[in-house]
Amino acid sequence: MSVVEWAAALAGQRVLVTGATGFLGSHLVERLLAGGVQVHAVSRRATPPRGGSVRWAHLDLADPSATAELIDSIHPEVVFHLAGEVTGVRDLDMVLPVFHSTLHSTVNILTAVAGQGRGRVVLAGSLEEAGTGEDAPPSSPYAAAKWASTGYAEMFRALWGSSIVTLRVAMVYGPGQRDRRKLVPYVIDSLLRGQAPRLTSGVRRVDWVYVDDVIEAFLAAAGTPDASGIMDIGSGSSTSIRHVVGVIRTLLDVDVEPDFGALPGRPHDREWLADLSAARRVLGWGPTVGLREGLAATVDWYRRTRDNGCVDE
Repeated sequence: MSVVEWAAALAGQRVLVTGATGFLGSHLVERLLAGGVQVHAVSRRATPPRGGSVRWAHLDLADPSATAELIDSIHPEVVFHLAGEVTGVRDLDMVLPVFHSTLHSTVNILTAVAGQGRGRVVLAGSLEEAGTGEDAPPSSPYAAAKWASTGYAEMFRALWGSSIVTLRVAMVYGPGQRDRRKLVPYVIDSLLRGQAPRLTSGVRRVDWVYVDDVIEAFLAAAGTPDASGIMDIGSGSSTSIRHVVGVIRTLLDVDVEPDFGALPGRPHDREWLADLSAARRVLGWGPTVGLREGLAATVDWYRRTRDNGCVDE
């Protein structure tokens, strides 16, 4: 679906973006505004920006009453639900925060939208949830919450005819990702500081997808009337962490050697590859930005923002 097509499909509609100050959310809001879409946005933690044409709400979507009131006040035709605690941490004390911010918020959104009797939900899933089940338990609290969220979404579709598309997204990277817990920003920032990034062995292969491609998939899912169910969004190919780090190092042209093996590998990590057949067939979507091209744009953004003093210390 082209920019003109999705903009026409969403023109005049009220759109709500949750997690709107996050990495994906901020990119999505920017693209929606550029397409002339009326945007409502909600954020739990960050203070929403003042000014501009976005209509902001600041609340915790884990609160069912507040979520219902929000949906009731906006009556959105489309909800992009991106809110949640995105982390691969396996610590016990992360179970409840991830449950509330990811699964609880999703169930509240689905219930509130179903209660208004209209509206499409485009749900941000994760490729980490792929293949989980009786023989392969979720690999982290985050993966478990996403897996359960997808299950609830499918229940809402089956029992109440809710219009829901779950996009299981691969490993997203790109400009504007400031979370140093994520590999690409951590490695770039470390190398720019002249510090050796401390990493695992780096042999794990991952499906990497550029943020602009992901945003186009979300827009296509919202603007395609017959889209429903679960679709994978990624590059459709896998590349090792070690190779990605090597490309970043080449692009930065630095002599700092990454410290592979400094950290233990995470238990139960699996290698999943996005199956793009449904996204291509239903949405007419496919990735357009190659890994090296995307990493070059990302490195360039970090260099520019660092030069301008905009990177968080």
